[in-house]
Amino acid sequence: MARRTKSKDLQRTSEVRHILQILRKWGVHTLGQFASLDKEDLNARLGPEAVRLWERANGKATRLLKLVQPPESFGESFEFEHDVETVEPLLFMLRRFLQQLALRLSGIYLVAKELTLRITFADTPRDGLAAANQKYYERCFKIPQPTNDVDLLFRMLHTHLENFTSEQPIIAVSLEAKPIKPARQQFGLFETALRDPHQLYETLARLIALLGTDRVGTPVLEETYRPDAFHLEPFAWQVGAIDLNRPTSLQPALRRLRTNVSASVLLNENKPAHIRSARIEGEVSAHKGPYATSGNWWDETNWSRIEWDVQLENGVVARCHQSPPSQSYGVAGESGWAIDGIYD
Repeated sequence: MARRTKSKDLQRTSEVRHILQILRKWGVHTLGQFASLDKEDLNARLGPEAVRLWERANGKATRLLKLVQPPESFGESFEFEHDVETVEPLLFMLRRFLQQLALRLSGIYLVAKELTLRITFADTPRDGLAAANQKYYERCFKIPQPTNDVDLLFRMLHTHLENFTSEQPIIAVSLEAKPIKPARQQFGLFETALRDPHQLYETLARLIALLGTDRVGTPVLEETYRPDAFHLEPFAWQVGAIDLNRPTSLQPALRRLRTNVSASVLLNENKPAHIRSARIEGEVSAHKGPYATSGNWWDETNWSRIEWDVQLENGVVARCHQSPPSQSYGVAGESGWAIDGIYD
């Protein structure tokens, strides 16, 4: 489609140039001279393209005006006259920003789904230079339930800035809101939503401020056979409908011990025969294994272990493993044996 349009434009341009060359040969050099020509004669001699040019020259052509509305940005910024070293002036300006942004968004029936906070610092000029080098701190806040409630948005910013520190004074602050239409959703019979998502995310923000971003989130298992290998991802509440037709299987659940319990294991023909630990103790009546696993042999994080599922005489079923003492997980005995968990 784009190639066809481009070829038509090129053809039309060459046709207009050809008409202009003919007009120059006729002695027509101005718009006034061209407009005084007869329309019917132009159509008979030069064709419809010359008629369109004649209508434009006489002001009779209709040209549609395509209105293009530029994208509107919702942001507020302020430069302080004096360097700011406390959080109170910063919070005062941020509350004013939120009031203005909420008023603008509400006027066009939108709500804020993200807030981007930027704080500009001032460094001490070096080598007598008048201009100071500027550094920025930027943080994006994702609002769990888009809203224009100033108090809720301000509480989110206030919670984050409670534990915020900087070595340089603050010279400017800006706040930008990303708008979205208000969500309207009807949940199904087996779907649920958070009762107060803002309170949950405020609690998460406090935990992140106290513990750090790498200690709060949703644990996600990594694609490896290494036990307890996981990483944290930002928390997101997303519960879909329950599939009532999904297959279910009753399997024993392994309740893992955090951390592993050190154990002493008596072997009989290289198989566990008796286990003694702080949690379980007794003769082994049945066992399955060994299950040898290992990984990361190419770097310093290499690991290896041999797992056993054992059943004691008193009916307790547990999982234990043996690994080199340097690679044992949690607490392990001198021989590298430890109890991972107990089956229900």
